Amino acid sequence: MKLDSRHIILQKIAAFSDKSAVNATFENEDASIYKPIEGSLDSCFQAELALIGGESFSFKTDTELYAGLNSFLVEKGFAAVYSSLPDIQNQLPNVFLNSEPYADMDAAITECEFLVARTGSVLISSASYGGRQLNVFPPVHIVIAKRSQLVPFVTDALQALQEKYLGALPSLVSFISGPSRTADIEKTLVMGAHGPRKLYVFIAENL
Repeated sequence: MKLDSRHIILQKIAAFSDKSAVNATFENEDASIYKPIEGSLDSCFQAELALIGGESFSFKTDTELYAGLNSFLVEKGFAAVYSSLPDIQNQLPNVFLNSEPYADMDAAITECEFLVARTGSVLISSASYGGRQLNVFPPVHIVIAKRSQLVPFVTDALQALQEKYLGALPSLVSFISGPSRTADIEKTLVMGAHGPRKLYVFIAENL
């Protein structure tokens, strides 16, 4: 029987949807594409994130991180801060946190999967606390992370994600590279067009 173009396309899609495709490994070719990383991954990430409009803060301990985050939120004076991270309210005594995000939120605090030093990117997934919502809806996105989550290149982050979830990846995996922006409208740069206008990353040795 002669197959029409629709059936041929569907057969090709099915051929690529087997489990072996999910368990693919990522060859690290990033080192030949990007310039070498000089200094620590922490300093590289901080510099690259600043270049794309974000800001990173580093701390030696989780206690110092939460003290710094508490002071940061008080200084900014956000009226509605949201987070679904366990026990975070106990870490931020001077800030009221809401665990049910709605359209009026000023900022949200989430975790992440990994941080990519060379590009200043944050790898997030739907498996994290906050799921898909808190990475997109708030005008200000605050990420807290461990220094052990820093990896040199994008391929390192993807490989680490495969190993973490044993090939059964979350339904959403995405890289955040700085605040949301677009220049599609009359070539004018607009911040916060399809996500947060500000991105802050707080990093500590251990959390």
